Amino acid sequence: MTDLASHTGHRDRLREKLTSAGGLALHDYELLELYLFRCIPRRDTKPIAKDLIARFGDLGGVAGAEVRELTAIKGVSERVAADLKLIQPLAERLAREQAIGRPVITSWSALVAYCRTAMQHATTEQFRVLFLDRKNKLIADQVLGEGTIDHAPVYPREVVKAALAHEASAIILVHNHPSGDATPSQADIEMTRTLMEICKPFEIAVHDHLVIGRENTASFKTLGLM
Repeated sequence: MTDLASHTGHRDRLREKLTSAGGLALHDYELLELYLFRCIPRRDTKPIAKDLIARFGDLGGVAGAEVRELTAIKGVSERVAADLKLIQPLAERLAREQAIGRPVITSWSALVAYCRTAMQHATTEQFRVLFLDRKNKLIADQVLGEGTIDHAPVYPREVVKAALAHEASAIILVHNHPSGDATPSQADIEMTRTLMEICKPFEIAVHDHLVIGRENTASFKTLGLM
């Protein structure tokens, strides 16, 4: 059997496995193989997929990697890297659709899943605000600060301004810790309390502050910090 025929047979078997058993039946590298089939049609993509997972840890790590990091992997051109960068916004959009327009109380897990999808693998710190209406439904979200690996500037006036622009009755604060540890810092606690005080005169409630780590998520409300 020629190499091309062998690769074609392998691809057909993977597609059949996906169709019959679903995505959970496939390893991360196998799902990545299936994606790479479209980007590199006449090449064995299994070694490339395995190298990507070995380097970045999982699919989220691959999707969150910079183009220069991706092209350092043998077989990944700039065009292929650009295709791989599509995974992250697609995943974010799908996760957001599960949370937008739904009451927070009934979609909390979907909301956290969206935040993790959007921020878990970011290499720099981001500060995001989720805006809720009077029925506590998510109506919008916005990144209001981006910074270094351990700091993102937060301007309380900008948070209030954005909340008023969205006619939000409540907000949920979210930021990530690229270091991996989701434990809130003292600076996080002080900033949250400052924002809560500034929001009070505008009758904007701060429901929670989530810290997204690589493996877990910390909730200020659950931890009794607010």
